[in-house]
Amino acid sequence: MTAVEVVELLLVGFAAGLVSVLVSLASLVSYPALLGLGLSPVSANVTNTVSLVFIGMGSAAGSRSELAGTRRIVLRLGAVAAAGGAAGSALLLVAPAVTFQAVVPFLIGGASVFLLGQPYLARRRERRAAAEPWWRAPVLWIAMFGASVYAGYFGAAGGILVLAIMTAMFPQWTPHRVNAVKNVVAVFANGAAAIGFAGFGPVHWSFVVPLAVGFFLGGRVGPVVARRLPDNTLRVVAAGCGIAMAVKFAL
Repeated sequence: MTAVEVVELLLVGFAAGLVSVLVSLASLVSYPALLGLGLSPVSANVTNTVSLVFIGMGSAAGSRSELAGTRRIVLRLGAVAAAGGAAGSALLLVAPAVTFQAVVPFLIGGASVFLLGQPYLARRRERRAAAEPWWRAPVLWIAMFGASVYAGYFGAAGGILVLAIMTAMFPQWTPHRVNAVKNVVAVFANGAAAIGFAGFGPVHWSFVVPLAVGFFLGGRVGPVVARRLPDNTLRVVAAGCGIAMAVKFAL
């Protein structure tokens, strides 16, 4: 690896860390960068997932006030996320690489459209808040497991799904608290997947270190920036970039 590539990965990691904290789309920045550096789709994905663990660590360090009093629920959500992440990593290792390449555009595009629809979904949740069916809580926990499987299989925009599910789980929480807990819970999903990839996946370890350092720094600064920037603008821009990227990958 050249010095230029190291600097590029540091900058990409920092930018992806910021994007992850702000709009939960870190992999839409880091994954294409790894592809551009010559890694295969599967190798880029597993290398990215191993490095993603450090975003949550950085975010936790910068979100102590938002995380106060959430330890118990973080551990419960983390256990579900870890199980899902492990299942997703196993799925990726078993499935043929060509299958993974074919499904990537749909994963990115679907997650980006889901991000665009967040305001509409939030309004629907508000209208239905007064009458919650008995099955709502179990379905949300199952959905959390499914989102974690997705995150373990392909990290791009997995945080968006988790964020939406957690917003439905804890409507009384502020958006900043939901986002902070989401970032920490993602450590469990990505960490479980990273263990499987480290043992059996084509991880490009020389890329992991500079990317992870950038992720950590971006995740550490992200909560500070998140308190000051207009979330709606960032959400629309990130979703638009994700849709454009999905079209590019499909072509």
